[in-house]
Amino acid sequence: MQSLKTYSENTIKVPRFSEANGFYTTKERSELMGRIKAQNTKPEQKLRKVLWALGLHYRLNVKSLPGKPDIVLGKYHLVIFVDGEFWHGFEWEQKREKIKSNRDFWIPKIERNQQRDREVNEQLAALGYSVVRFWDHQIERDLNWCINQILERLSSESNDDFGAFY
Repeated sequence: MQSLKTYSENTIKVPRFSEANGFYTTKERSELMGRIKAQNTKPEQKLRKVLWALGLHYRLNVKSLPGKPDIVLGKYHLVIFVDGEFWHGFEWEQKREKIKSNRDFWIPKIERNQQRDREVNEQLAALGYSVVRFWDHQIERDLNWCINQILERLSSESNDDFGAFY
């Protein structure tokens, strides 16, 4: 199988975070950042609990798919990502100006994350998957809206198997 990864000349380069490259952080900040989870976050758990209660079976963090989606509803060819506001650049145009320390690292880092998200969406679409992305605060503040977005997406796929759930 041919790899779907594509790298263009426009790929944003992110420098290594090291003192040698001029980046520094305090020990306390480093410990705080080290505690941030990439998988099994509270918003993901909240969303999964409702999906399971609706009878929707899923797989988690499927490594064989581009981007290792948080939730995969394989039967419906639907993948769900729960994106963190900082790491994926929620309201990025305003937030990027507020970054005060290590700007030369964080700005390319977050912009590369956004670029990778777009690439992953394209790769998944090429494989026949529909992609839904939520900000973690959307799940925390309005879980019903998020669930409705998923159900609408599933029903719009006109999958006969879905009729029992909606």
